[in-house]
Amino acid sequence: MPDITWEDPYCAEASACFRIGTDTAGNAYIAVSGAESHYVTDTRDALRALINDIKAGKADHLL
Repeated sequence: MPDITWEDPYCAEASACFRIGTDTAGNAYIAVSGAESHYVTDTRDALRALINDIKAGKADHLL
């Protein structure tokens, strides 16, 4: 397992908590809090694009 530095969990009303992490190789990780060994990974640039698209409303249809 890579050496991942996890951020504090992001939680919606005390449930559905997700964590975002990074490593020194430039990778980004997203996992459910408490299940960090099962993550999705991509580059930090891909994570940045995902966050920017979510902030721009491109995922609002999922709500």
